[in-house]
Amino acid sequence: MSKLITLLHDVPLFQDMSVAELETIVPLFVERKFKKGNILFFEGDVGEEFYLIHSGVVKIYRIDNSKEIILSLFREGDFFGEMSLVQKGLRRSATAETLEACSLYTLMRSDFQQFMERSPKLCLKLMEVAMERLRKANEKIYDLTFLDVRTRTIKTICRLAEEYGQPKAGGMFIDMKLTHQQLANMVGTVRESVTKVLQELQEDEHIAIDKKHILIKDIQAMKKQIY
Repeated sequence: MSKLITLLHDVPLFQDMSVAELETIVPLFVERKFKKGNILFFEGDVGEEFYLIHSGVVKIYRIDNSKEIILSLFREGDFFGEMSLVQKGLRRSATAETLEACSLYTLMRSDFQQFMERSPKLCLKLMEVAMERLRKANEKIYDLTFLDVRTRTIKTICRLAEEYGQPKAGGMFIDMKLTHQQLANMVGTVRESVTKVLQELQEDEHIAIDKKHILIKDIQAMKKQIY
């Protein structure tokens, strides 16, 4: 129970709840194990569960004209599926798949409903979380529509650094393995185009890549190329 309470404290939706309140909601979560490559849900499925990642990596993606577009990558401490808590019968807007073996905590909307009914503050927090995700989705649409491949690639790398970066000697280390194809799916282009941009960035000594990990040598210099 303690490890789940610790996780929930870092989830924006639950971080304003007291320990006593968290102890009440913790038993409603179910821990589930998934192998690499498991589909958690498909786009269009009815959403009834909220997911919290204890370990592993999950990708959220859509298929557009037979091409995979990765919308988000989530790892330990991240959550997704929160829209299923808002309204009964909502359809999933994307597909969720495990990129490696995962341990997830799931919460059914029907079990969570009792807390929603007696906590206006929790309802407001859920709305704030949903609106922030919507803002990021709109930004993604803008990027895909108006930015060129190089700018989208650099912006994606910088965003990953903000979410998963760790300061290290020589720069900011993105603590997540990424293939060129996965990065291309996040950028919304073909692998060859992303590979070309990554090569240019390495030649200009903005980044270094080792075993699918990216080290940003000067993140401010990278950001200047976006705006």
